[in-house]
Amino acid sequence: MNKLTKLAATALLGLTGAALISTAASAAVVCNAEGACWHTKRAYTYRPEYGITVHPNKWAWGERDHYQWREHAGRGYWRNGVWMRF
Repeated sequence: MNKLTKLAATALLGLTGAALISTAASAAVVCNAEGACWHTKRAYTYRPEYGITVHPNKWAWGERDHYQWREHAGRGYWRNGVWMRF
């Protein structure tokens, strides 16, 4: 391979790896104080008054915990059973 082809292949490999890392790092499980949990693909900043806890993507609640999945698309959070957009 010539020098330019090797450089292009190395750059492509590096960009692919960076994309995979950034996608995996931004996913999370988010739960509110009422026990509703949902997945998010982006790292949002939730205000403390929202009562939100952000967990790593592989997080799972324990047998004695009382949570439920409440998935929803878009930016926001669950409050009193209602999706609040922000």
